[in-house]
Amino acid sequence: MGGIKVDTRGLKKYMKDLEKAAKKISGEKSFDEIFTPSFMKRYTNFSNFDELLEAGDFVINSQEDFENIPDNEFDEHIRATTQFSSWQKMLDKASDLYAQKAFSKL
Repeated sequence: MGGIKVDTRGLKKYMKDLEKAAKKISGEKSFDEIFTPSFMKRYTNFSNFDELLEAGDFVINSQEDFENIPDNEFDEHIRATTQFSSWQKMLDKASDLYAQKAFSKL
């Protein structure tokens, strides 16, 4: 009785491409990578993430400075200047779009 012969080269290439895309989105990313100019123009009143911070009078020189912004103040600024009701919702949307873009190239 003969078996079915399956060519797995296409599957192997797809798996390799999938692994590459997963590596690309893993790890820490800068705000500039996640909040692209097209994202900022579409969902906010700004061209880039730095403009959003400047408009809120947030002076950020380090990760610690950013983390020390009071959540309620930043959420209020996000509500007033973007299409999002909170910083977390904005971050989630940008992260989802970043991942979709990485995997759409498969």
